[in-house]
Amino acid sequence: MIHTRRAGPMDTRAMAALLNEIIEIGGTTAYTDPVTPEYLADRITSDPERSVWHIAEDDAGTLMGFQWIEPMDDPTACAIATFARVGKTGLGIGSRLFEETCKSARSLGYTWIQAAIRADNTGGIAYYQSRGFELYGHRRNITLANGQVVDQELRRYDL
Repeated sequence: MIHTRRAGPMDTRAMAALLNEIIEIGGTTAYTDPVTPEYLADRITSDPERSVWHIAEDDAGTLMGFQWIEPMDDPTACAIATFARVGKTGLGIGSRLFEETCKSARSLGYTWIQAAIRADNTGGIAYYQSRGFELYGHRRNITLANGQVVDQELRRYDL
């Protein structure tokens, strides 16, 4: 069974390990360099009034995924990012995280959520589309930190 809760700085070691495995495989995230627990802890605590981070764990307390929202320039909108343990998609991790994220986004006064997804990330596109995110734009020729150039799909979910 999958359990969700708010993430905190004490969770960042496991979160960094999960994200770094995804980064190492490549192809699904804009991150190209490994992240540290300290980096994630700084992100979690940088704007606690407008950002929310959730984690999903199994019954044994193993981190299965995490998701965050953070403010955008438009005060009614927040950006979302989602990461699930490699090989563990399709178990309801993303669904449980998104339920909690939507509750938090509404409580913070957001009216919509933006997902910016690499155009070559078919799994990510399918995930956000299955949540009801609608395509509303593209970003072309985004240069990642490693020099790779990718396109992004912009998807919107109205709360």
